[in-house]
Amino acid sequence: MTKQSQTLKFLEDWHPWDIKAALGKKGYSLAKIARENGYQSTSPNQALYRPWAAMERIIAAIIGKKAWEIWPSRYDNNHQPLLHRKTRRA
Repeated sequence: MTKQSQTLKFLEDWHPWDIKAALGKKGYSLAKIARENGYQSTSPNQALYRPWAAMERIIAAIIGKKAWEIWPSRYDNNHQPLLHRKTRRA
């Protein structure tokens, strides 16, 4: 992927406040997501600003979208995360 196409995809990412609003419409906050998934209260906020595939999937599922639809800049054309992070095991 070229730098220009990656920049264009970044412009398509949802704004963090749009994500928070979509969560609020579903009755969720980032703190509630943290409590329900065993994370510290501020942890989910990090997914709004940097790649975290596991948390992106949790947030997207609540909103009713796929993670690659919310953050297209973080996923390749096959909808796989560009940056792989270790997933947390329960």
